[in-house]
Amino acid sequence: MSKIKKNIAANFGGSLWMAFVSLLFIPIYLHFLGVEAYGLVAIFTTLLAMFAVLDMGLIQTLTREIARLAVLPDSAREMRDLLRTLELPYVGMGLIIGLLVVLTAPWIAHEWLNNQTLSTQSVETAVILMGLMIAIQWPIGFYSGGLVGLQEQVVLNLVNGAMALGRGVASALVLWRLEPSIEAFFWTQFVASVAHILIVSRLLWRKLPADPRPPRFRIDLLRGIWRFAAGVTGIGLISSLLMQLDKIILSKLLSLEVFGYYAIANVVSMNVYRLFGPIYSAIYPRLTNLVALGSEKELAAFYHKSAQTLAVAVFPAVAILIFFSNELLLIWLQSPVIADAAAPIASILVIGTLLNGIMHIPYGLQLAAGWTSLALRFGVISVVIFGVLLLVLTESYGVVGAAMAWPIQQALYVIFTVPLTHRRLLPDEQWRWYWVDVGYPLILAMAPVALAWQLKPDAMGMAVTLLYLFATYIASLAAVLMGLPAVRRAALETWRLRPRST
Repeated sequence: MSKIKKNIAANFGGSLWMAFVSLLFIPIYLHFLGVEAYGLVAIFTTLLAMFAVLDMGLIQTLTREIARLAVLPDSAREMRDLLRTLELPYVGMGLIIGLLVVLTAPWIAHEWLNNQTLSTQSVETAVILMGLMIAIQWPIGFYSGGLVGLQEQVVLNLVNGAMALGRGVASALVLWRLEPSIEAFFWTQFVASVAHILIVSRLLWRKLPADPRPPRFRIDLLRGIWRFAAGVTGIGLISSLLMQLDKIILSKLLSLEVFGYYAIANVVSMNVYRLFGPIYSAIYPRLTNLVALGSEKELAAFYHKSAQTLAVAVFPAVAILIFFSNELLLIWLQSPVIADAAAPIASILVIGTLLNGIMHIPYGLQLAAGWTSLALRFGVISVVIFGVLLLVLTESYGVVGAAMAWPIQQALYVIFTVPLTHRRLLPDEQWRWYWVDVGYPLILAMAPVALAWQLKPDAMGMAVTLLYLFATYIASLAAVLMGLPAVRRAALETWRLRPRST
């Protein structure tokens, strides 16, 4: 198996493992901490994701430069100097952000969060611990980006998977045997984060080519990469704000308990990205190569093949999540109250995430062509629209209305940016993308699941429900596979080539 295939497999395996670990331990955290305290965990996740945009584009820059230098002769010294040059400002930024959260903890606890059962002092301590954790966890993504550039995704996924499991087990044991409090939870997470950063940073330095001279900070390396880093930072800033705006606004508008239900539904929705990410990471370099070669015919063929691959990997699973969110949440959390409250929110959010996900291939085409202005302009517009929709719909329809803002905003993004993308980069391929790559496979994926949802028995045990959902997923997957032109052609060719009995 080639290294690229191993990395794709490792990315998928790591993504699914991280989703499994997350789904495994959240019910345990809810049992010991309660929904309101879990809302604080969601606040920490939001802060971490929100501050990630302040990385100044250095993660993607490090990945790109390490990958470029890795194929050049006599580049060991420059690679090590580059890592040291970018490492210092990145770690420094993490410390500054962590200190900012610590200093604003009293205001966040007293003025922003609407806690009801937790004491304000407990909430303030938890926020302080969030700041310490952000400072420690911040560089993990940076060192991981370097390992990606070295194409060491297999070992990276192994480390991250092991640390996620160890972090979850340690937290569960502390809550069970020592103290079921939010403070104990965050202290355990902090210790695990220290171990994680030590392992991943050491691993990257050991994987770099050896050089006898110690690495040093070089300002000339910064001059050569700042434009690319600035462009990536702009897109990342807008994207992160868009992804976290609902949590920021709703943490103020909703009670902490209702926000906890929204956070649980959001976990379900965000885990859909674990299916998009490995595919995008695999196809983006090839899109870039084809754009550089100027082969529009080959580019169009690969573009449609990539979009159809995305449809096969994602659409059946998303259909199950949309129609059977209540059943899945009940199996996962073992709480009818939480499942009934979070399921409608989850179904709506998953629809929005699906719309966002199908844009991965057109967006990859934009970046491959070096066209970042479209994403930046529409990103700014999307943030404004999303914020207004959140305020209006939450006021009118509560938390379900808040969830509706996400698919509405994403539908507008698809409607307006897809035509512009194709008009400039692949002018004759727009309607094929809409119908063959997305529309038709989506109908094929949804139809069997909708039918199964209509025909489902009123009462099923957990085992029967899982078997029913698995059979429904297989039916949806088969429908999508046989409905795609490339798959049909491959099946027909196999049939024609099959030896016939005489």
